[in-house]
Amino acid sequence: MNKHPVRRAEPAPPEVETEVVEVMGPAARANQFVSFRYSYTEISASGGKARVRSRKARFEDGKLTSEAFEGELERSAYERMVSDAQHQFLGQAALVMKSLSWLLPFSGKRRLDRD
Repeated sequence: MNKHPVRRAEPAPPEVETEVVEVMGPAARANQFVSFRYSYTEISASGGKARVRSRKARFEDGKLTSEAFEGELERSAYERMVSDAQHQFLGQAALVMKSLSWLLPFSGKRRLDRD
């Protein structure tokens, strides 16, 4: 004889909702309160080649976008870039020094009126 004379009924499968769920679109641009941009570029030289690496990322309108690339250049292009950057820096430094030259006691532009 069976110890359990009553059999348990099989559970009915759960009912699935067939209603359509509304999908929300991205937030309106007027409500945007978080966004950022990030970029990184590295140029290095070894031997006869120059190596360029760049990465960019941005988060705007609820979308994250990322880009990256790597490449190689000739050493002469690298040296030209470095030379141009040095000339621009020295030009800007000269402008700053020229604007501050009136503070120096013996600047060449001052005239001393002595009788």
